[in-house]
Amino acid sequence: MKLLHKLALFRATASKVWALTAPYFRSEERWRARLMLATIVILNLASVYMLVLMNDWNRVFYDALQQKDQAVFWAQLLRFTYLAFGLIVIAVYKFYLTQLLDMRWRSWMTTHYLARWLSGQAFYRMELARFSGGGSGTPDNPDQRIQEDLALFTRYSVSLTMGLLNAVVKFFSFVGILWALSGSFTFSFNGATYEIYGFMLWAAVAYCVAGSVITHFIGRPQIRLQFQQQRLEADFRHHMVRVREYSEAIALDKGETVEREHLDQRFFAVLGNYLRLIRAQKNLIWFNTFFGQAAVIYPFIVAAPRYFSGTIQLGELMQISSAFGEVQDSLSWFVDNYPLLAEWRATSDRLTSFEESVAAQGRPVASEVTESADGITVHDLALSLPNGSALLEPISLHVAPGASVLVSGPSGSGKSTLFRAFAGIWPFASGKVEKPADTMCVPQNPYFPDGSLRDALAYPEPAARYSDDELRKALDEALLPQLAARLDDEDAWTQKLSGGERQRLALARVFLKQPAWVLADEATSALDEPAERALYQRLADMVARKHGALVSIAHKPSLQEFHPRSWVLQPAQGTAPYRLSAT
Repeated sequence: MKLLHKLALFRATASKVWALTAPYFRSEERWRARLMLATIVILNLASVYMLVLMNDWNRVFYDALQQKDQAVFWAQLLRFTYLAFGLIVIAVYKFYLTQLLDMRWRSWMTTHYLARWLSGQAFYRMELARFSGGGSGTPDNPDQRIQEDLALFTRYSVSLTMGLLNAVVKFFSFVGILWALSGSFTFSFNGATYEIYGFMLWAAVAYCVAGSVITHFIGRPQIRLQFQQQRLEADFRHHMVRVREYSEAIALDKGETVEREHLDQRFFAVLGNYLRLIRAQKNLIWFNTFFGQAAVIYPFIVAAPRYFSGTIQLGELMQISSAFGEVQDSLSWFVDNYPLLAEWRATSDRLTSFEESVAAQGRPVASEVTESADGITVHDLALSLPNGSALLEPISLHVAPGASVLVSGPSGSGKSTLFRAFAGIWPFASGKVEKPADTMCVPQNPYFPDGSLRDALAYPEPAARYSDDELRKALDEALLPQLAARLDDEDAWTQKLSGGERQRLALARVFLKQPAWVLADEATSALDEPAERALYQRLADMVARKHGALVSIAHKPSLQEFHPRSWVLQPAQGTAPYRLSAT
């Protein structure tokens, strides 16, 4: 039963690895990839053939030394020159093409995974599931999966696969040589005489099988530790990025000591796991070093009786040693590569879980968002929390052109969640939302990419679509005339600008793109009342001119004058904790 369980695990692992590997070799680059892979395979076969020739050279060369045959000696030195040159050329191009295949494979997988992660808002849903109580199976640090794990997976997949191929071909190439050179080993036991044919081959097989089994038992904890190490390293790096992003808030709160403690905790976790990994690797190195050193003298010990009896010459002894070394090396592939296999297995598991999570997040949500030409219409829209509990009773509402709406209610009642459902990104919703194509959403905490101000202002559209005059006009309308001369300045604008400036820059985008319908979630919460009134007046004038409307979430009653209608979220007595009443 234990063996069957291990076989099932092996098949499951092989299936996962194949699912990660196959898409590239079936992609639009399949012919180039297959040609490069075939070339690498041919070069591996050629390198093994050259080793076979070198093995034969060992016999002739050392026999010439023993017999003091000068002519053969110099001839074999010349032969060694072109054999060595051939090996060098093969090694160089095998390395080059292997690295090139690794680079192209990684490039394709990175592009592929980025597209999947960023499509259908999978990146948003994964983070939402992870940080809202519904993400126990959601992978951590997707940035690391794409940036680091993909690189490790392609690198180790190519190198380990080609190494295994080389080991298999080398084994079958030298096993016949070793069998022929071994002769037979005769011994007596309990009054009977026994003869073992090809005893050097069986000695090599026994030596390596024993080494592989021992290596597996010593080294298998590394798989779990490698997986854990990658996760802890990513957590440590992620927290440092957050400290950099929220540096001003941390400095204002004088939170340096707390952040240092948090970083120390994460770093000590990294070091603790790494220490356990080092100890596991130390145990394996103890055995591997002993195993490798013993392999140097093992063939001489086994073949020594035949040499000293005169059955074989020095050249044959050296050829036996060389062939034994190649067979032993091929059979020791598992022993030599166990640490890499452990890391590759951990990386494959992490990528598989990431792949499954992306696929799960790509499923359509229960709510439907479609385009409408006559306003925003909501049909039986019900909102839930990630844990499945209801948040808002089903609602059916309509916002006609000119009928701007102010949404209010107590904190935690689901105002921002309603905003996300209108935008079509909340996955825990049912019902239908119809809205015009010319609709723009303005969040409370807008995002600005690092780079030039013009790119931050035009985001997500290319800045080249707008003239400098249009960009400056939008900044002026958003009460940011001081930024009009800085369109080409590059900076981390999210950290550079104050909260009020970020909200005004987000509204500058609205004035730049001139949508008819605007959904705003506390879009002016960081502004003083005069600036807020001035900006909302411009928003109201813009949507009226475009025959659209505003739907705003806000706590300030001063904004009521820009919204003829009100939606109020109130406690409910039914299955959901809140209901929406329209006035």
